Amino acid sequence: MQLSVWTYEGPPHIGAMRVATGMRGVHYLLHSPQGDTYADLLFTMIERRDHRPPVTYTTFQARDLGKDTSELFQTAAHDVIARHAPDALLVGASCTAELIQDDPAGLVEKMGLGLPVIPLDLPSYQRKEHWGASETFYQIVRTLTDKRRRAPDRSGRRARANLLGPTALGFRHRDDIVEVTALLSELGIDVHVVAPLGASVDQIASLGEADFNIVLYPETGEAAARWLEREFRQPYTRTVPIGVNATMEFIAEVAGLAGVDSALMLDRARSRMSWWSRSIDSTYLTGKRVFIFGDGTHAVAAARIASEELGFKVVGLGCYNRETARDVRAAARQLGLEPLITDDHLVVEQAIKDAQPELVLGTQMERHIAKRFAIPCAVISAPVHVQDFPARHSPQMGFEGANVIFDTWVHPLVMGLEEHLLTMFRDDFEFHDGAGASHLGPGHAAPAEAPVIAAVDTAAAWSADAERELKKIPFFVRGKARRNTELFAQEQGIDTIELATLYEAKAHYAR
Repeated sequence: MQLSVWTYEGPPHIGAMRVATGMRGVHYLLHSPQGDTYADLLFTMIERRDHRPPVTYTTFQARDLGKDTSELFQTAAHDVIARHAPDALLVGASCTAELIQDDPAGLVEKMGLGLPVIPLDLPSYQRKEHWGASETFYQIVRTLTDKRRRAPDRSGRRARANLLGPTALGFRHRDDIVEVTALLSELGIDVHVVAPLGASVDQIASLGEADFNIVLYPETGEAAARWLEREFRQPYTRTVPIGVNATMEFIAEVAGLAGVDSALMLDRARSRMSWWSRSIDSTYLTGKRVFIFGDGTHAVAAARIASEELGFKVVGLGCYNRETARDVRAAARQLGLEPLITDDHLVVEQAIKDAQPELVLGTQMERHIAKRFAIPCAVISAPVHVQDFPARHSPQMGFEGANVIFDTWVHPLVMGLEEHLLTMFRDDFEFHDGAGASHLGPGHAAPAEAPVIAAVDTAAAWSADAERELKKIPFFVRGKARRNTELFAQEQGIDTIELATLYEAKAHYAR
């Protein structure tokens, strides 16, 4: 654990909250001091949920540390049962409470509460949020699944599958479930249980009645899927259907597990992204340099879409959750890149600065970094803020998810292309540098140009002629041209950048 202004993942008990909040009839009793009670803020403000998260805190204070805090915890457990009447109880400690070693699980075990109690051992100083969500879901499945309930004989019925991995506070999880359920229905496959998001304790007990499992988010669902495979001989999917190619592979994989024919559905693939990629318009954006960073699942999927389906050039690829680092390293190796595995946003910022991309695909933090560098950015992964929980249907998975991704990624670049066309008419009375936006009418001056963040420390000054020529370069590559020219000048020992220096630097980097 480290102190930081920004962190990509919270401690593991936040992952447990995401699982508990997504489920029905489950309550989470968290041994924690005052100050650790921020679940309401996360789920009701950021995700805009219509009910409070099912989390109760013991909220011991400094004066309680001189007394028996275990008694405080037991009192809180009785209060939870009386007030919320849950079907199952999760118990654990926050990172601060872990230090006093009260053993919440052991305390509740001796109380005989008369309902399933699932103790969570989440080491806050070694693990983080994604692992906490995965471990919590695994423990719930292992404790509550009824091993006597098995899939009935397949004769005369449709195949059925569990969807595993979606949680509360997940990036577009709600919409992905709708899209994947529709794909399965068209294939003739029923969804048995979606878990943990929306699942009840009774539904968890029936997980073994499905024919196979679909792991939508490996960070959360794969550990539980492996256990179900061992106990019930249920196979599970390895393909995450984000992007057109991955969705086609997912359909084929699921059809194989269900024993159904997918040929007709694959022939009717309905993504507009594929049409655009074959159109003449795509040539304007082919080869755009893209930097990708997020959770492992979404980062790997984004790299594949960018390189295979949109014709972009991936110049950076990384993730912050080390549990999926192996997949990210494999994807980076295929692209000839050095993977960036870090949870330090300053390291990511430096990598973006060095790569000089024309588009950033990342988390909320990369959106802030890209804004500072005046680079377009699209959010592809948690952690996210309230604007990434839209009221509209906005999946990332399936064919409709591919359409959403296409719109989200390409539109910032199209706007850049529009600015390029405006640059061609720079001397026009409406479009010169000093004019404001034409749709605002006369009297609106143009905003000051965004400050340029130099990639290198240099003492080289720019001559007036060179500055004028630099302004003729479209704004969305102007920063890159400036940085390259200053780097060239530094390498050549040039103190003043003249017009000729700008042309020489352009020729040098064009080789």
